[in-house]
Amino acid sequence: MLDSYVPILVLLAIAMLFAVGSVAVSALVGPKRFNRAKVDIYECGIEPEPVPAGPHRFPVKYYITAMLFIVFDIEIIFLFPWAVTFDSLAVFGLGAMVSFMATIFVAYAYIWRRGGLEWD
Repeated sequence: MLDSYVPILVLLAIAMLFAVGSVAVSALVGPKRFNRAKVDIYECGIEPEPVPAGPHRFPVKYYITAMLFIVFDIEIIFLFPWAVTFDSLAVFGLGAMVSFMATIFVAYAYIWRRGGLEWD
């Protein structure tokens, strides 16, 4: 029974050896020329602002964007198996998915109305 797992373990070992080896070789062979532009902080093309000492506020719009991604990603995760087994679920599956989509649509409309999709 354990013989069937040997190819998987060998493939896992090869993958880990390749990953660790790639990092080690790039550290040994790669260029080591540092200048101010390479070491400087980069924030998506925006000049970084000095951060005041102590705790500072982080804009909530980043969290809202992350939560929107998670909500709609989970929606797709539930839609795919439903689409694959649509014929065998019949009317019950259709009703369940309509109620699920209505809930997601209400959340989407709420976020749209509150301005969560506007990036300023």
